[in-house]
Amino acid sequence: MLKPAYKLTIGRKLIDTTDEPKASTVVDLQVVLDLDTPADSFTFVMGNVGSFKPARDDETKIELGYADNGGFKQVMKGKIVAVEPNLTTTRVEGFSGADALLRTFVNRTYESKTAGAIVRDLADKARITVATADDGIKFPAYVIDGRRSAYLHMHDLAELCGFDVYINTEGKLVFEKFLSGKTVHVFEFAKHIVALDVDRTPPLAGLVEAFGESPAGSRGEDAWPWITTDFSGSRGTSGSGALLLRERPALRTKEAAGTAANAALTNINRRTLRGRVKTFGRPEVKLGDAIRFRGMADNSLNTFFQVRSVSHRITKVGGFTTVVGFRAIQTA
Repeated sequence: MLKPAYKLTIGRKLIDTTDEPKASTVVDLQVVLDLDTPADSFTFVMGNVGSFKPARDDETKIELGYADNGGFKQVMKGKIVAVEPNLTTTRVEGFSGADALLRTFVNRTYESKTAGAIVRDLADKARITVATADDGIKFPAYVIDGRRSAYLHMHDLAELCGFDVYINTEGKLVFEKFLSGKTVHVFEFAKHIVALDVDRTPPLAGLVEAFGESPAGSRGEDAWPWITTDFSGSRGTSGSGALLLRERPALRTKEAAGTAANAALTNINRRTLRGRVKTFGRPEVKLGDAIRFRGMADNSLNTFFQVRSVSHRITKVGGFTTVVGFRAIQTA
């Protein structure tokens, strides 16, 4: 029988339960990773025994796995933001590096830069290491204002380009388009699945039209500061059917508007099939990965899905479980 275990590094202190999984004072450990939440988080509750006291701003690394085979996977790297003691236990909460992006505010106008270049610059200002930042749309001009955080500006850029933006398990920033998944994890009926919830909804729209506010598409990039009432030369469209309009000032070229329209329609279609699957602890499942179901009675589920969220939890009573949020990859 597999014995759940973990390695919890807080500052210079290592809590390693490999040899004796039940010996730790930590009674509840949870890690939540989510593409649709600004900052991934971790929480653990520990008994008030011994001399070790976690403190705010302590760097934290979490590795999960099983004591029987010695296989551990790093699932998160972050920093403690709150320590809340009570009579018998202490609750500790922390966030990934996205927390630094949420606390970084910049005022700057970028000219003739790609989305990836802008993201790399914002990450540098937040002192976040970049693992991957694909180029995406090239903007004649893009304004970053200090009323919103660097993370929210990155999120806007990702939405326009059809990219995902998140902090990986090594604490580094990823800004890239999801294709088929870095790794595919199989979930087989009656073997890996404890519970499954699926939500199917009709698409919000079938046709997306995107446009900006300048005539740069028809008058050249030097015309980006101008305002126009004629969007015919810079309008981007994708799909057919019920119409959704997407107006974004930054979409100053036809190419940028077309990319944004395609990205919006893909997002609409992928959201028509979403769900959550609960399984025994699977620390190898990460953001950026895909899952595949096998042996399901509903044959439409026996295919590939994008991982949108991962929640790992280890308790002394309930053991080690993982809940994976997913959505469709195929859009047709």
